[in-house]
Amino acid sequence: MEKIAPYTPKNKVRIVTAAALFDGHDAAINIMRRIIQTTGCEVIHLGHDRSVEEVVNCAIQEDVQAIAITSYQGGHTEYFKYMRDLLVEKGASHIKIFGGGGGTILPEEIKELQEYGVTRIYHPDDGREMGLQGMINDLVERSDYPVGESLNGEANHLNEKEVTSIARLISAAENFPEENKKSLDEVHKMAESYSTPVLGITGTGGSGKSSLVDELVRRFLIDFPEKNMAIVSVDPSKRKTGGALLGDRIRMNAISNDRVYMRSLATRQSNLALSKHVAEALSILKAANYDLIILETSGIGQSDTEIMDHSDVALYVMTPEFGAATQLEKIDMLDFADLVAINKFDKRGSLDALRDVKKQYVRNHQLWEAKDEELPIFGTIASQFNDPGMNSLYKSVMDRLVEKTKAELDSKFEITQEMSEKIFVIPPARTRYLSEIAENNRAYDKTASAQSEVAQSLYGLYKSIETISQKSVGINEIGIDDTNLAALSEDKQELVSLLLKEFARVKMNLDPHNWSAIVNWGAKIKKYKDPVYKFKVRGKELSIETHSESLSHSQIPKIALPKYQGWGDLLKWMLQENVPGEFPYTSGLFPFKREGEDPTRMFAGEGGPERTNRRFHYVSLGMPAKRLSTAFDSVTLYGNDPAVRPDIYGKIGNSGVSICCLDDAKKLYSGFRLSDPKTSVSMTINGPAPMLLGFFMNAAIDQECEIYIKENGLEEEVEAKIASLYKAAAVERPKYQGSLPEGNDGLGLMLLGLSGDRVLPADVYAKIKADTLTKVRGTVQADILKEDQAQNTCIFSTEFALRLMGDVQEYFINSGVRNFYSVSISGYHIAEAGANPISQLAFTLANGFTYVEYYLSRGMDINDFGPNLSFFFSNGIDPEYAVIGRVARKIWSKAMAKKYGANSRAQMLKYHIQTSGRSLHAQEIDFNDIRTSLQALYAIYDNCNSLHTNAYDEAITTPTEESVRRAMAIQLIINKELGLTKNENPIQGSFIIEELTDLVEEAVLLEFDRITERGGVLGAMETMYQRSKIQEESLYYETLKHTGEFPIIGVNTFLSSKGSPTVLPKEVIRATEEEKQYQINMLVELQKGNAEITSGLLAELQRASIQNENVFEVLMEASKYCSLGQITETLFEVGGQYRRNM
Repeated sequence: MEKIAPYTPKNKVRIVTAAALFDGHDAAINIMRRIIQTTGCEVIHLGHDRSVEEVVNCAIQEDVQAIAITSYQGGHTEYFKYMRDLLVEKGASHIKIFGGGGGTILPEEIKELQEYGVTRIYHPDDGREMGLQGMINDLVERSDYPVGESLNGEANHLNEKEVTSIARLISAAENFPEENKKSLDEVHKMAESYSTPVLGITGTGGSGKSSLVDELVRRFLIDFPEKNMAIVSVDPSKRKTGGALLGDRIRMNAISNDRVYMRSLATRQSNLALSKHVAEALSILKAANYDLIILETSGIGQSDTEIMDHSDVALYVMTPEFGAATQLEKIDMLDFADLVAINKFDKRGSLDALRDVKKQYVRNHQLWEAKDEELPIFGTIASQFNDPGMNSLYKSVMDRLVEKTKAELDSKFEITQEMSEKIFVIPPARTRYLSEIAENNRAYDKTASAQSEVAQSLYGLYKSIETISQKSVGINEIGIDDTNLAALSEDKQELVSLLLKEFARVKMNLDPHNWSAIVNWGAKIKKYKDPVYKFKVRGKELSIETHSESLSHSQIPKIALPKYQGWGDLLKWMLQENVPGEFPYTSGLFPFKREGEDPTRMFAGEGGPERTNRRFHYVSLGMPAKRLSTAFDSVTLYGNDPAVRPDIYGKIGNSGVSICCLDDAKKLYSGFRLSDPKTSVSMTINGPAPMLLGFFMNAAIDQECEIYIKENGLEEEVEAKIASLYKAAAVERPKYQGSLPEGNDGLGLMLLGLSGDRVLPADVYAKIKADTLTKVRGTVQADILKEDQAQNTCIFSTEFALRLMGDVQEYFINSGVRNFYSVSISGYHIAEAGANPISQLAFTLANGFTYVEYYLSRGMDINDFGPNLSFFFSNGIDPEYAVIGRVARKIWSKAMAKKYGANSRAQMLKYHIQTSGRSLHAQEIDFNDIRTSLQALYAIYDNCNSLHTNAYDEAITTPTEESVRRAMAIQLIINKELGLTKNENPIQGSFIIEELTDLVEEAVLLEFDRITERGGVLGAMETMYQRSKIQEESLYYETLKHTGEFPIIGVNTFLSSKGSPTVLPKEVIRATEEEKQYQINMLVELQKGNAEITSGLLAELQRASIQNENVFEVLMEASKYCSLGQITETLFEVGGQYRRNM
């Protein structure tokens, strides 16, 4: 394939890149921004989940030529139109808009958007035709126009802090200084009349300057509610391409404020920490009369002292990892800095670093008499919310600014005398946990091999005894039964005696449990040959038929056992494979599958709660077990409330269901009894998982309250009570919109608008609540680690999100919630972001063991929380996917049993599997069902606990009723019609399956060791090891797909006569105006009706959080009255917002 050369821009082109609001699919835009950089552009990358206003404000402040956005989550028409409207409204209609979103943006929508003023939306067919570089060349060429060439009186608007004027003046100074000399001289004169203080921040690359600046800005805005500030941030230009990554904005949450102006500059010269245009930029900002200017340099080596020429107070930022103390003597900035921050103070050796830097500072400044605590050296952890070290640094910075410049910036910020201390999720002593697990599992395998050899030697001796004696010899728990060996000839007797002694000697090396397993093997075979097999699950005895009859009247065994004769082979099989339901659970968790309960999941999520409820009833009608998988819209996924703002409005009920309060949850699951053992609910949500879990639990409790009310004939009394409550509140009561679908008996709707505790006596409600919590079944995804590593719906800081997860698990233990999983540790999203099957499995299991270590560190018992953990994998068509479940079960059970000493229930790895979304192609979509069928076979043969088969049209739209039925039919046909699935361990005994199992298991353990080298899962996340690996693997696959080296039928080979273009959906499912309006209107009524009570509940949430109490316990109460958005915003203030990274 011909390589496309990058376009060479004639002007300095600046472009803002981001993923749309509530969109966590940031791998694509990250790849795009890299190619844009190497094409010679200066890129301001904002990352995922960016509102139109954030992007537009950034584009105007940065005075860019173009904006490039990816939007995969629906609502794109409103998003791009709103962006165009906002640019026009703010006088920046010249900024070009580019976008892409795979097959989700339809050709007619592309046409509509381009006619509206969007420059270009790229379609998958454009990518196939032009290639990645070709698309970027087109984008850059269209954006290649001069900025700042001619000014038009912008200097006259500086005093008003008009952003467009400030931005254009800086561009003029950067790009056309000679042509605009007259205007710039005017600005210099204006600047002289102000004495705006400048705080200069410099330091080594990767020391966390951007996060530290963000934390200073956040504190400044709280400290001075009337003051304004400006930030100038400098990043290096690449000498080879001229491009630059202006990457500071992505780390900053506090700058989304009208009182903050930020401008990113590229150095446009090599080996310097500052741009030559910095002085001009500072002059322009001084002329605009900002109260404080922060100048942040690019991090180069040990950094030069150029910052001193431009700042009144200088702060030097470093990390504890500077090497030997003598290195400090080489750092010029320690001679000049007013303050020094040793950031990332959680790193090893931080206290030693603090001591050494203080000593060096004393020597450099001749401060021999100074007290240690008076030195302006601070240990900080800027990445940690409300860090005490950052508080001390901020106060000292402000005090030094006032002291040196006499600026009116007297800080009222209160600080404590605490040092920065890392809130450890995993205690430092436990960072080797993954390698310990790898060592534990390898030791188990080594022992299993050694024991097998001993057993094989014993078998050889046993067969020798039989051969010499020419008699059938039995074995028992003690050893060889020698009753048959009494009447032997003398010479044989002597030889047999020697063999018996040798047998006894060798048997001493065999574990008694292993000998017992060999002795009882015959009895085990009989159990599986008998017509009925009896076993217990959670104390309940089950009887299962062991065979099924085919149409040809053959008896098909449900479990096929090996025909090994040798004890060594047999023991090795039992120690590494074994029958389903026995350690190490390689072939399955239970002796047999439950009769009448297929692993089929019913998947739905679109529009308002009523529409998704109808879909659930439609797909589950007549099914014995209801396994409801719920997809939420992106507004819900990011913890927000529905709103009229276009970029939010467009996403309500699209690509998932809109749920923002308890009433929505009640309607969503109405007609399904949530405490019925045959009902199980899965909720695919992460950041706001605790809130949705609160809604779900309360919906289940109120269903049981409703049943109690009906059983006791209290309907009229309760209805009268509800009517009076709503009359007093003067708000409209929520209702189920439209008629109930077939199968929905209305259960859950009686108490719409309030919870059972408001109409039932407290003791009755408490008993119903306690009883219901022990019965509900299902899972909430809640896996925050994989979100940070792959597709990103993190909303809280990682530490706070993990704490919430721990609080949920603790609440589950205290409330006896045994059948609901507190987390679904997900590999699906890791695979969807591009990871290969081995990386998916390794990262997912590593995340699982991280939760184990975290919960143990919080004092929880492994046997209490172990059964509440579940897993969720993606299934592709790679060979390794044939064994992903069995390898996961093996690794997990060996570690839990032998390393952590967990009981059998905690050793069992329960996993749900979903067929791969990545193998759903937008071309020849009918072929997707073939791929999905093959993946479903993999999953069912591997004994998955539940299975979701993707609809073939999900590559291009929200699945239709017809496509969902087809998807479910795939696994129903396999389970009901395919004869081989009557057997429940069909892949056991296959040579290739055994080979793949060993290969994948060892590859996962090696990955564990690599993660350990990087400080465990959280340490690896800091250096973005997982993200980088996932993106590399994604790009590798996409490259092979693009070149045709990896054949994909109907995509890059075996194309139709029309070239297999992207298929257009026959039916496009979008939320209706009525659904959106109703969601917004009912939210307003809810908030109005509960206004008095919510403020107290939200304050209680914050109090519990600050005082380290169980937040989920309070959340269970708050979720009865508060909306999702209210809870999210409240927790942001005490837990901190997620900080994006590149």
